[in-house]
Amino acid sequence: MRSSPLAGRTVVITGAARGLGAAMAHEIARRRARVALLGHEKASLDAVAASLPGPALAVEVDVTDVAALDAAAQTVRAGLGRPSAVVANAGIAEGGPFLTSDAAAWRRVIDVNLTGSAHTARVFLPDLIDTAGYFLQIASLASIGAAPLMSAYCASKAGAEAFAHALRAEVAHQGVGVGIAYPSWTDTDMIRDADRYTALRELRAHMPPPARRVFPVDTIAARLVRGVERRRTAVYAPAWLRLAQPVRAALPAVVLRVSRHELPRLEAAEPLRHSGPLGAGGRADRRASEPGP
Repeated sequence: MRSSPLAGRTVVITGAARGLGAAMAHEIARRRARVALLGHEKASLDAVAASLPGPALAVEVDVTDVAALDAAAQTVRAGLGRPSAVVANAGIAEGGPFLTSDAAAWRRVIDVNLTGSAHTARVFLPDLIDTAGYFLQIASLASIGAAPLMSAYCASKAGAEAFAHALRAEVAHQGVGVGIAYPSWTDTDMIRDADRYTALRELRAHMPPPARRVFPVDTIAARLVRGVERRRTAVYAPAWLRLAQPVRAALPAVVLRVSRHELPRLEAAEPLRHSGPLGAGGRADRRASEPGP
């Protein structure tokens, strides 16, 4: 690995127990950075940390609990030093019709994906100001074009994008860079789980050919980490996704046209049902957020 600006620095990744977060941790560790892995499932976090080639620290925390997240930040500072980069990657998703969705489950997606990202920025901003560091908000293709049956996820990712834009303007004069990552469909257990639901799978299948493709997680992670190295304001993975930005105002009409045709057909074949938490990470969040006995 060539010399990297991340070498010898501390990088924090939330949602790092699996999927994109774990893949980014490996890419960052290969650049000789110290990696702090935050999220649910301590055993999985420990396993990822043990597999990395350099210093790593696993901290179990719920990003929606700002007090616990603040304690986790103190643990990171004590164990690895002040972070120079923070990746707000923690995210969950559920699919299904909005009208019959569970209100608490719908709100939980917003709390994790949007409020959790804001809490992450809040507790680590003093470090990033001190190190003239960089904050990367993991948004989504869903930030650019919202889709039916994924209302909470799309709303949360659009909100996360807007939050990052606002934060960038607030902290630029303090030397802190803020980037937004727009990954397309990525081969994680969340997407594989979504494909088990006919409506979600069929709606993706009716997207234009480049946009419907699912990309290897390592490919997406490598591109995002290069964005961290270069302190990009926007990171598109794959790169062609940037072409969607100039035409994003037209996307709702396109989605509406497809949905008007496809949703009645799908609903006639079988009732549209709710997916519940998608992927192992979503189910882990459900277990962690449920009240104890």
